[in-house]
Amino acid sequence: MKNRKENIAFNKSVSFSIRIIRLYKYLCEQKKEYVLSKQLLRSGTAIGALISESEFAQSKADLSTSYTSQ
Repeated sequence: MKNRKENIAFNKSVSFSIRIIRLYKYLCEQKKEYVLSKQLLRSGTAIGALISESEFAQSKADLSTSYTSQ
């Protein structure tokens, strides 16, 4: 297993999640958009959770079910 500092996918997902959170705040505060922005926040930050879950999968079956359960 790679160290998280070396995991490019994890690092990019963290950066992406931070950008999504900033966009969510902007949409709520400036544009008063709440419904779509909340869905954007959920889907945009789920990527990091899926990557973390896949790192700790015990088998290929665990890995494939973690992506299909979403």
